[in-house]
This record gives sequence, structure tokens and C-alpha cells, in this order.
Amino acid sequence: MKILLTGANGYIGMRLLPMLLNLGHEVICAVRDAERLSVDKETLSRISVLEIDFLKEVRMGYLPKDIDIAYFLIHSMSTSTKDFDEMEARTAKNFNRYLEDIAVKQVIYLSGIVNEENLSKHLWSRKNVEKILYQGSYALTVLRAGIIVGSGSSSFEIIRDLCEKLPFMITPKWVLTKTQPIAIRDVMNFLIGVMENPETYNASFDIAGPEIMTYKAMLKGYAKARGFNNWIVTVPVMTPKLSSYWLYFVTSTSYKLALNLVDSMKVEVIAQDNRLQQLLDLKTHTYREAIDMAFKKIAQNQVVSSWKDSMVSGRFNQDLEKHIQVPKYGVLKDEQKLQIGNPSKVLENIWCIGGERGWYYGNWLWRIRGFLDKLIGGVGLRRGRTHPNKLNAGDALDFWRVLLADKDGRRLLLFAEMKLPGEAWLEFKIDEHNVLHQTATFRPRGLRGRLYWYSIVPMHYFIFGGMIRGIAEAN
Repeated sequence: MKILLTGANGYIGMRLLPMLLNLGHEVICAVRDAERLSVDKETLSRISVLEIDFLKEVRMGYLPKDIDIAYFLIHSMSTSTKDFDEMEARTAKNFNRYLEDIAVKQVIYLSGIVNEENLSKHLWSRKNVEKILYQGSYALTVLRAGIIVGSGSSSFEIIRDLCEKLPFMITPKWVLTKTQPIAIRDVMNFLIGVMENPETYNASFDIAGPEIMTYKAMLKGYAKARGFNNWIVTVPVMTPKLSSYWLYFVTSTSYKLALNLVDSMKVEVIAQDNRLQQLLDLKTHTYREAIDMAFKKIAQNQVVSSWKDSMVSGRFNQDLEKHIQVPKYGVLKDEQKLQIGNPSKVLENIWCIGGERGWYYGNWLWRIRGFLDKLIGGVGLRRGRTHPNKLNAGDALDFWRVLLADKDGRRLLLFAEMKLPGEAWLEFKIDEHNVLHQTATFRPRGLRGRLYWYSIVPMHYFIFGGMIRGIAEAN
């Protein structure tokens, strides 16, 4: 079958894509920026990629006429704290318009459980999108999921950060809200299982794991699974804004996402039925099993996708191609170069930079810079990296974004997502003479930007000089 996969570079889309290909389907990935579709060359050769921004004017006739099934996996919760509901509604309406002139049999939409009367803005928006999609000229299948637990999921990473960093927690009262988590593996099985199943056409289904738990129980369950204790004290005085700051500073989540998550965590997310589970004859995993499966993937370096790699985890939401050409004029630079004897090893060191490996020199200085960035609303260093030695364009790398990862051409280009009075690039390249070039480029924004650059020039002397030597000499 020919399948349209929207949100292909999102957390769910990146997991669903290889499964669809392994089942022998022809997949068309709809993305806003083809440059940041984080797949390897082999996968790229097996798919078609279309650049579509569903927030912008519809280009009728742009999609192939023979699409059989479409997955709607587009969400905007992390991009805004105010108008993401309007953005999601516009996206759904434009999606329907794109599909007006093609004979799509079925659209599959992954939503959230919306069984409470008083919904958060996030859950209300999901329900509204569902209503809009039901107006389309196709059979709609809606899967309303509980909290998704899996390696790289925002829920799992937030719980992981809280438990690993805070053995004693003073928490807001929403940790007593009941929810019904579901393993990412089960979500994938449901998404695949409903394909071309007439019994799921024009119907909405709740999907969740077998246990109803509070968020507090999930935190304590994580600690137990990891073999340590944690102490949680709940207080009624922590406001939604304070709760959002608490999540933002302790975890790797962005402030916008934290604010929207806190708003949703006050609402119970409990499935009302398991019709689909019975229909597809699927058995869901427990919360403990979901955690164990997540850490098995982490231990084997098999994390397929992470929410941190989405563009909305950073400070800008623009096409990567706008930044891939490093400016030559009106910029300030720090250029380092070093003759190397083992280019293959050095290249591997470059591809391992950041995350747990660190930056090869002055890691405590990088951590201070990340902490200061977090204090002023930046992303800090907590995003780390998804894989220890693999990089693709679009990946998050601490407070950088990968613009270009050309291993054959021996070049890595990063763009800074930290808060800066300007724009910054960091480039590593090994030339044909086996000389390692390391170039930091800064395009200042006015006088403030220039003062910022010159104020840290002494630190650059040590950090950048030490970094290139560390990359060249690390074993």
C-alpha cells in the first residue's frame, strides 16, 4: 500500500516509519523541512519525501492521487502556550483540503484520552482536531492514547530526570491525578493493527495500559524499577506557573511544553473501554514492563527517536536550510586547525561529541554555560543527544542543533540554540590533507552582540584550543 506519513520526523513518526517499510509498504513522508528528516541514507532511498507545511496555504494537486492510507501525527503543543489550539485546528482543516481530490481510504489519527468534562486546553484541542478530521472525505480511525512511556518519550524523560536528580521531591498536588500509561510498543501495535480494518473505520478508541496510577505512583514505580528509593512530599501551594518552572529547571523539557503539560496533568486520563484491544487481540504491557523495555533500548543504543530532536525542543522553529550556509561577512570567528595522524578515529570522536561524552575539554565550563542558559529561558545542556555515536541533520545536541552531518565528506555543522545576542555556528571538518579544522562563527546582533563576543574571547582561547586537541587525542 501507499501510505502518507505526516509528522514523519516526530517521536511517533520516526518509530512508525521503519515498521511500515518492514511490512513492505510504500511510504511518503510529509515534512516541513526535508533537510531535517533524521533518517539514514538507506532509509532515505526507500521513501519519498514531500515538503508540506500544513499551517500554510494549501497547494491542491500536490499529493499523489493513489494514496491508500494517511497517518495524521501532527501536534503543536510544544510550539506555543497561547495559540497552539488554533494552529492545530488550521493544520487539520488544511489536511482535509489536501485530501479532497485524492481517494484515501483511511486516515489514522493519534490523539489523547478525552473522557473528562473539564479538559485542559491541550486535550480540548486534540478533541477539536478529531471533530475536524471526521469532516474529511475518508474513513477516520482515532486512537486516544494515555501517557506514552518509552525510550525518548517526553513523559518517560521527564520522569527519568525527576527521579534520577531528585531523591527527595516537594511536588504539586497534581501528582495525585490518576492516569493510565501505555508502552510505546503497544501504541505502535495499535497504529499498525487498525490499518485497513473496516471494523475500525469512522470510530474512536481509547488505548492504554492495564494499570490506573497516579503520577506519584509512576515516579515511585520508576525508582523501584531502577533499584532506589525516592521520597515525595505533596504540597497544595505550588501554582501551575511554579510547577512549570519546577519541571523546566529540573528536567530537559522546554518551558512551553512544561506549561502545557502541567495544564493537562490536572485532568484524569483514564480509558473508558478496551474494545480495540479485544478487536485486535492485543495484550498491553504494564508500566514496569514499559520502563524495562525503555532501558533495554537505551542500554543497547537502540533509541529510535526522542522528543528532544523535534525542532520545538529548541528556541527556534525555522527551516534548517536557512542556517546551513555559514555567513562570511559581518561575523566574528575563532578558527583552529591541527594536523592529525588518524583521521578515522578523529572523525569518530567528532561524531561522539556532546551528551555523556562531553566536549573534550572544560566540561565544567560547558555545564556552567548550560546552567546560565537555562536561567534565562534557554534549552541548557539537558537535552543531551539521542544516540552516542550517530548524528543526523535536525538532531538536538545539548544546546546545539545539527545542521549538517556528512560523515563521508568528513564535516559536521552545528547551530546554537542557546540564548545569544546573535547567531552562532560551530563547524568541524577534516580536509584532504588530514588537517582538522574547527571554526566557531558568530553573527552579532548590534553592539550588545559584539560586546558579548569580546567579553568571552579569553575563555575561547582555552575552550576551543583545548577542544580541538581533545578531539584529536581522545582514544
